[in-house]
Amino acid sequence: MKQARLLSEDELKRIYDRLAFQFAEPHATLENLAIVGMQTRGVYIARRIKDRIKTHFGQDIPSGVLDVTFYRDDFRTKMKMPTVQITDIPFDLYGKDVVLVDDVLYTGRTVRSALDALMDFGRPASIRFCCLIDRGHRELPLTADYKGMVVPTTLQEEVRVKIHEIDGEEAVYVVDVAGKSPEVPHE
Repeated sequence: MKQARLLSEDELKRIYDRLAFQFAEPHATLENLAIVGMQTRGVYIARRIKDRIKTHFGQDIPSGVLDVTFYRDDFRTKMKMPTVQITDIPFDLYGKDVVLVDDVLYTGRTVRSALDALMDFGRPASIRFCCLIDRGHRELPLTADYKGMVVPTTLQEEVRVKIHEIDGEEAVYVVDVAGKSPEVPHE
């Protein structure tokens, strides 16, 4: 498999800073802003952006973690034994302006699942979506409100986001997986 590095750790830090400012920009105050990271890598990306918001604006906004495994439309058909992870939203969603964060936007199906899951926890004032990488190939009419980077890919490529806590490095790669058997799409 061939792989090419798209983003280094320093480049990712600049993107997290930019996203922190974009999250805050439409709000006169950050009182109603909250961030929810989608399992797995979206959780860490959300934490990094939340930390940048605290650094730049001096406000510690509420954050949570969302697992959408049982909300996926393919969990019964393609996933033999799904790995269920924690969902932890320790604040009331009612009236909050929530930014949902994930690593890669691909077909849009995981985002649709996340919207269903989030609405089961309450009724936010608004939900915006942020992805670190938008790789295209949408199957549903969804887009990100905030994007770290748009990376047009082929169907024979994957975007892999590496996070220190999981992978031991901080980077983004495009990997050519031609000839590899297809997996459940990851967003």
